[in-house]
Amino acid sequence: MKKFFTVIGGMGSLATESYIHLLNERTPSKKDQDYLDYILVNHSTVPDRTAHILDHSKPSFLPPLTEDIKQQSLLKPEFMVIICNTAHYYYKELQAATDIPLIHMPHMAISVMKNKYPKAKRIGLIATKGTIADHVYEDEIKNAGFELSLGDQAVQDEVESLIYDDIKIKGKMNAPKYHKILQTMHDKFDCDVIVLGCTELSYAQEKAPDHPYQVIDGQGIIVDKSIELGQKIRNGEKIDYTKIYG
Repeated sequence: MKKFFTVIGGMGSLATESYIHLLNERTPSKKDQDYLDYILVNHSTVPDRTAHILDHSKPSFLPPLTEDIKQQSLLKPEFMVIICNTAHYYYKELQAATDIPLIHMPHMAISVMKNKYPKAKRIGLIATKGTIADHVYEDEIKNAGFELSLGDQAVQDEVESLIYDDIKIKGKMNAPKYHKILQTMHDKFDCDVIVLGCTELSYAQEKAPDHPYQVIDGQGIIVDKSIELGQKIRNGEKIDYTKIYG
C-alpha cells in the first residue's frame, strides 16, 4: 500500500473507534475505493498517560509510543496522527523519533477555534488531570489570545467520572452528565466556547451532540484534517506540513 497515513490509537479504544467511525462516515464515498488508505495501531496496553504525568515514577508511555512511531516509519506513511490528547505531552520527543510529519491535535484544534470563534473571550477547558497538568491546551489557548477557565474541583470530578467511570470502565456514554458539565462551564464560568481536551470527551460529543453549547472537539477536527490530507496525498498533491494549521 502506498500513499497512506498511520493512526496511533488505543488510548482508549472506544475513543479510537469513534475517530475511525467519523473518518469513514465523513469521507465522501460512493464505492469501496473512495475510502482512505490508512493503518490503525490500536495500542491499548500503552501505560496510563495521566498517571505518568502526575507521577513520573509510574510507567512512562513514551517508550511504547516511540516504538510505535519507529515501526510505522519503516512503512513510510505520509503522515501520522495520535488519537490521544494527553499523549501530546511528549509530542516533541515523538516527532524527533521520525521524519514523518506527526500532526499536533491540540495545536490543530486551537487553530481552528481561533478562526471559527474569533470574538470569543473566555474558553473553557475540560480534560483529564494529566492534560490539565501538562498545560498543552492551556498554553495553546493563552497563546491564541483567549482567557482560560478550568472550572472548579466539582467540574473536574464530574469530567474524570465521565471519562473513567462511564466511558473507560463501563464502556458507556452518560449524556446527562456530559451535558451538565457543558452547562456548568457555560453558565457558571461564563465560557463562550468549551474545548474537549480528551478523546473520551470527543466520544461523548459524537454520542450526545444534542446540546446548545459551542464546543471545540480536537478529535473531530483531526478527523476532518485526516480526510483533507488523505485526499490530497491520494491525488499526488505536495503538502507543506508547516502550513497545515492555518
